[in-house]
Amino acid sequence: MTPNFSDTVIKWSLAIFVVVVFAFLYMPIVHILFASLSSRPNFPYPPEFNMASYVRLSTNTVYQSAFLNSLLLASCTAVLSTVLGFLATVGVLRFGGKRALFYAIFFAAPLFVSEILLGISSMALYYLLFELQGNMLTAIIANTVHCFSFCFLIMAAMLYKYDWRMNEAAIVCGASPLRSFMEVMLPITWPGIMGSLITAFVLSLNGLDVSFYLLGATPTMPSVAWGALRYGVKPELYALSTLINLVVFLLVLGLLISIKLKQKAGRG
Repeated sequence: MTPNFSDTVIKWSLAIFVVVVFAFLYMPIVHILFASLSSRPNFPYPPEFNMASYVRLSTNTVYQSAFLNSLLLASCTAVLSTVLGFLATVGVLRFGGKRALFYAIFFAAPLFVSEILLGISSMALYYLLFELQGNMLTAIIANTVHCFSFCFLIMAAMLYKYDWRMNEAAIVCGASPLRSFMEVMLPITWPGIMGSLITAFVLSLNGLDVSFYLLGATPTMPSVAWGALRYGVKPELYALSTLINLVVFLLVLGLLISIKLKQKAGRG
């Protein structure tokens, strides 16, 4: 039975709407790419192919220092948030019992606190209570508090229907708890672990409010970009933003390819 005219119109209308929405979301990223390759970054149309901004970026110590600081901050935050989120999820779902909902709400509570309040309160806590000046360690801890809730929710969605009897069966068959985790639980849950790792990495890499109050004069990518707005964004910043977008895109693409390969291996 062939679809009627109204169904065809609805189908094409939805397709056009989806294309428009995705174009609206991703055009800024494409614009940054064109701006980094153009000698006219304010309006790089028609697109050019000029690598001068990337050459200047290789000698700009401010942006390089900001990138390395942001990379260190994001990497440590991502690993710490993912580990804590995984442990918290296992504790809530496996051992939470009747209080599992209370624990879940408690762990998700930082989602309802704005980043600027989290940054100010963390700065006040570390300085007034512990007499610690803002540094990379305190910034990592504060960003971990912010990203932990996202990791917890991602892992909870992954482990909600996990059959814990598989771990018990592996231990009964002689496997150690560590081997049970590595050979039974990890292959099933690793997409959620990688997803939470990438999410925490991107959130902490782009976070301005928390890092601004805890790092002070230590440059990071968001603080340098925010400060550049007062004097105009330089083409080097477009080039660095393009490289960061490329790294994030490759991480997500690698995750999707790994998931597809695992699915094909499972069917085989």
